[in-house]
Amino acid sequence: MSTVHTYPHVSPEEAASHIFHGATVAFSGFTNAGAAKVVPRAIAERAKALHDREEPFKIRVLTGASSGTSIDEPLAQQNAMSYRAPYQSGPKLRSQINNQEVEYVDMHLSHLPQTVLAGFHGNIDFAVIEASELKSDGRVYLTSSIGASPAYLKYADKVIIEVNHYHSQRLREMTDIFMLPPPPHRFPVPFHDPLTKLGYPYAVVDPRKVIAVIENDESDKIPQFADGDERGDKIAEHVVRFLLDEMLAGRIPKEFLPLQSGVGNVGNGVMAALARNPYIPPFSMYSEVFQDSLVDLMESGRLTAASTTSLTLTPEVLKRIYDNMDFFAPRIVLRPQELSNHPGVIRRLGVISINTALEVDIYGNVNSSHVFGTDIMNGIGGSGEFTRNAYISIFMCPSIAKGGKISSIVPMCPHIDNNEHSVQIIVTDQGLADLRGLGPMQRAEKIIENCAHPAYREYLWKYIETARTGHIPHDLEKCFELHLNLMETGSMLPDLDLNEIAGV
Repeated sequence: MSTVHTYPHVSPEEAASHIFHGATVAFSGFTNAGAAKVVPRAIAERAKALHDREEPFKIRVLTGASSGTSIDEPLAQQNAMSYRAPYQSGPKLRSQINNQEVEYVDMHLSHLPQTVLAGFHGNIDFAVIEASELKSDGRVYLTSSIGASPAYLKYADKVIIEVNHYHSQRLREMTDIFMLPPPPHRFPVPFHDPLTKLGYPYAVVDPRKVIAVIENDESDKIPQFADGDERGDKIAEHVVRFLLDEMLAGRIPKEFLPLQSGVGNVGNGVMAALARNPYIPPFSMYSEVFQDSLVDLMESGRLTAASTTSLTLTPEVLKRIYDNMDFFAPRIVLRPQELSNHPGVIRRLGVISINTALEVDIYGNVNSSHVFGTDIMNGIGGSGEFTRNAYISIFMCPSIAKGGKISSIVPMCPHIDNNEHSVQIIVTDQGLADLRGLGPMQRAEKIIENCAHPAYREYLWKYIETARTGHIPHDLEKCFELHLNLMETGSMLPDLDLNEIAGV
C-alpha cells in the first residue's frame, strides 16, 4: 500500500530561512511566466537582514530564462547573487554582471538540463518551483511555463513548492513533459508537427525532498511591450514580402512552415503583418515563447497551433486564455525548454526563425547580446539554437539607433552570437539582404546596399576599399573605429548631421 505523503505548509520567510550563503538555487520561470514569486522576495529580505548585520549572504541562481521582475531584480537589489545562468534580464543585475560583481554564464537554453546533470553549475542545493497543484505522490502540475523545472525537480537536493492558485488548473491540458535520458541512450524526438505530444501533463519530484510548500495567488508580472513604430513596420513589410516570394518560388510549401519569433516589439510586428496578408496561409509556430500578439492571431484562425515553453502573456491576455480554455488548450503545447528548443526538431520541422539583433557586420555576423563587445544586455537566449538549425534564419534590426548616432550595420561586430555560416537573411527598415549562396564580398555588397542607412553607406564602402585583401577583407586597425568613436564622442560618425538623416 502506497504511503500518502504530507507536506509542510509554511510562510515564505520560513521557506527562505533554509537557504544558506553560497547555496545554488534553481527557480522556475521562463521570462516571468511561471516564475517563483514569494520565495525570491523573502530570500532578498533575508539577504538584506543578514547584510545589515554585516553577515555574508549570496546565492548562485539558475532559472529557465530571464525572470527579471520576479527573481533577478529583487535579489540583485539586495546584492544577493554571486552567479547567474543561463539568461538574465533587469538593469540592476546587468550592471552587477558588467562590473564583474556577479559571474554570468550565457548559454543556449536547450543545453541547460544536460549541463545541470553534468554538474557544471555545481550541486543544485534547492529548487524553488511554482505549481498549480502538488500531489502527495510527487506529481507537480506546473503553471504558465515549463522551462527547466522538470530537471530542477529531479536533480535538486531539496525542493520548495509555491502553489499558486491564480493559474488555471487546466494548464495541464496543454502540458507535455518528458525528459531525455543522457547520451548515449537518447532517442530521436518524433515530433512531426507542433502539437505532437509524447509525455505527461505533470513533472515529478521525490516527495521526501519537498521541505516547504507556500500558497499564494499572484499573477505573472509580464510587462506590456510598447507599440511598434514606423521602422518596425517597414521591417515587417520586408519580411512578409520575402516569405511570400519564397512561397511563390516554391521554396516554402503552400501549406507554409512553422515559425519561431523572438521576444519583442519587432517580432510581434512581423507576426501581425503576416496575419494581415491574405496570401500567407494560416500557419503554426514552433517557438520558445507565446506572446500577447499571438492570442489575437489564434482567435482569428491565422495561427493554427503553437508549441512553446512559456506563456509570456500580460495578466489581461493570460486571463483571456484561462477564460476560454476549451478553445486554446487543444491548440497550444507547453514543453520543457530542452524540447521547445531542440535542434533536431527545429531542423526536421523546417522552422523559419525570426530573431532580433543589436548589430550586424557587413559579412553577416550577428551580435545580439553585447554592447561594445563587452557589456551584456540580456543574452543569446534561444536564437542560436533556432538560427543554426532553421530552414530559413532571419535577423532583424533598425538600421540606426539613438537618432542616427549608432549604425546597426558595422564593419565588424566586436562580439558574435550567430556567425555568417548560420545567418541567412538580414532585414532592416532600409531593406532585406538574402545572403544564401553568396561569398563574403557579395554578402557585404548586399548588406551595405540593402540594409545600411544611407548616412553610413559611404563609410562602409570606403572601409571595404581600403581593407586588406583576403577571403574576408578587413582592416584590423579600423574595424572597430565606429565603436571607438561612439565610446569617445557619443556618435559613431561625429560629423553626421543628425537632423538631416532623421527622416531618411
